[in-house]
Amino acid sequence: MATPETTGGGRDARRWLVTLAARERRSLGLAVVAGVVATLATIAQLGLLAWVVSALLVEGAALGALLPALGAMALLLAVRALALYAQERLGQRASLRIRAAVRSELFDQLARLGPGWLSGRHSASLASQLVEQVESLDGYFARFRPQLMLSVIGPALILGVALWLDWLAVLFLLLAAPLIPLFMALVGMGAERLNRDQFEAVARLSGHFIDRVRAITTLQLFGHTRAATLEVHAAADDYRRRSMRTLRLAFLSSAVLEFFASVAIAVVAIYVGFGLLGYITYGPSPELTLFSGLLVLLLAPEFFQPLRTLAQHYHDRAAALGAADGLMALLAERPDPVRHDRPEAPADPEVLVELAGAEVTRPGRGQVLAPCDLRLARGEVVALIGPSGSGKSTLLQLLAGFVGSGAGERRLAPGLALAWMDQRPLLIQGSLADNLRLAAPDASAEAMAQALERAGLGELLARLPAGLETPLGERGAGLSGGQAQRLALARIFLVEAPLVLLDEPTASLDADTEAVVISALEALAAQGRTLVIATHHPALIAMASRRLRLDAGRLTEVHHDASP
Repeated sequence: MATPETTGGGRDARRWLVTLAARERRSLGLAVVAGVVATLATIAQLGLLAWVVSALLVEGAALGALLPALGAMALLLAVRALALYAQERLGQRASLRIRAAVRSELFDQLARLGPGWLSGRHSASLASQLVEQVESLDGYFARFRPQLMLSVIGPALILGVALWLDWLAVLFLLLAAPLIPLFMALVGMGAERLNRDQFEAVARLSGHFIDRVRAITTLQLFGHTRAATLEVHAAADDYRRRSMRTLRLAFLSSAVLEFFASVAIAVVAIYVGFGLLGYITYGPSPELTLFSGLLVLLLAPEFFQPLRTLAQHYHDRAAALGAADGLMALLAERPDPVRHDRPEAPADPEVLVELAGAEVTRPGRGQVLAPCDLRLARGEVVALIGPSGSGKSTLLQLLAGFVGSGAGERRLAPGLALAWMDQRPLLIQGSLADNLRLAAPDASAEAMAQALERAGLGELLARLPAGLETPLGERGAGLSGGQAQRLALARIFLVEAPLVLLDEPTASLDADTEAVVISALEALAAQGRTLVIATHHPALIAMASRRLRLDAGRLTEVHHDASP
C-alpha cells in the first residue's frame, strides 16, 4: 500500500488513485477486455442488421434465407450481455479489493498514531473517513477506470469500420468528439471541488449531531434542546444545499454532453440521407448504399456511447478525488513527537520500563513533560501525584507508547505486555462478553465470569437474566459509572500484563464504588504486577510503594515520610 507523504492538491490525489489501481491491474485489465468484446459484438450485430435490412429492401431476399443472420444477431446479443456482465463483475471485484486494502491501511495508520493522537480527533469525522470516503472510491475503480480505456478503444474500433465505409462521415464524428472530453474536464474541475466541500460538510455534520446526542441529558436539564435542534437543522440544511449543488452540476453537464452528441448524430443522419438521395456528390457520397449509409448511421450513436458513459462516471472520479484528499491527509499524519524507543532491554532484568532523558513536546503547548529518568521494577505500585494539568496523563501515555519522546530514550523489557485503564474507559455497543473480549478475544465464559467477580461485579452478573450476553448500549449505556469502571478493571484481570497503567481510576465514583475499585487494585498488586496510578485519592496514594510528583512537567521522587 502506497502511503502518501504529501497532500498538496489534485495531482497527488490522482497519482495516489493511479497507484491503487495498479494493485488490481489484472482485474481491471480483464474488465477492459470484456468491454472490448462487448463493443466488437455490438459492431458485428449492427453490421448484420444493416445487411438484413439492405437484403430485404434492395435485393428483395426472402425472409427464410435471412434466418441464419437473425440467429447470429441473437447470439451476438447474448455475447454482448455476458461481456458487459463480466466487465461489471471484474470492476466491482477490483474495487472491493482496493477499498478493503485502503481501509486496512487506514486502521493500521490509526494504530500507529495511537490513542494520544486519536484523543484530539472527533470520532464521527474519523468514522466518516473510514466509511463514506472509502466507499466513495468504489465508482472510480469499478466503473471509471475501465471506462476510461474503453472510451478510447471503443470509438477507435468504430471509426475504423466507419472509415472503411465512408471517410466523410468519420470527419463529422471527429469534429464533434473533442467537445465531450473538453466539457467533461471543465465540469470535472468544479465537481471535484464541490465533492471535497461536501465530504468536509458531512464530517462536520456527523460530529455536530453526535455531540448533541451525547449531551442530550445536559441540554434537557438546561432547557436548550430547541436551540440544539435548530443548530442540527441548520447544519443538515447546509449539507442539503451542497448536495443539490453537486447534483445540479451533474444534470447540467449531462444535458450539455447529450446535446453535442445529438447534434453530431443528426449531422451524420442528414449527410447519409442527402447522400442517398443524390443531393451530395462530394467525396465518397456517390458511393453510398443503403447498407453502408445505414451502418454508418447505426454506428454514430455507438461512437458516442463510450464517451457518454465516461461522462456519467466522471462524477465518480470527482467524488474519488474529493475523498482522496481527506484519506491522504490521514495517511500522511505522523505521531508527534516521533518515538525514540531503544530496541534493547533495560540492563536490569527486573526493570520493565526505563526512561532516560525522555521528554514530550506538543504543538502549541511547548514542553509538556521535562526530560526525566525513571525505572519501573516488577511488583512496584507507583502513585503519580500532582495538580491537574501537570503532565500525569502524558507520562502514562509515554510509558504506554501512545506518544513518543522528542528526545531521550524509552527501553522496554523483551515481550512486555501492558494494560491500560482510562478514567473514561472505552465501552462499545454489544454484550458484556463483547466488551470483555476487547482485551482477551479468546477468553472463555468461565474466565470472564471470574474476572467480573474479582472486579466486584459478581453480584451484578448473577442478577442479570442473560448473564454475559446482556446487551450494553454505546459507551456502556445500561451501567452506572462505577460499574463501567469495574468492567474495565475486569478486562485487566483477563490479561496477564505485568505492567498496568491507570489514569484516575476512582474519578467521579461514590465512596462505596471507590472502595470496591481500590480493593480490586490491591488484588492486582498482590499478583505481583507493576501498577502505575495517576491519582489524587489518598487511599491509592497510601497503597503505593513509590510516589512520584509531577509539577509543571517536572518529575521528582517523593519519600514516604514527606507530605504528598
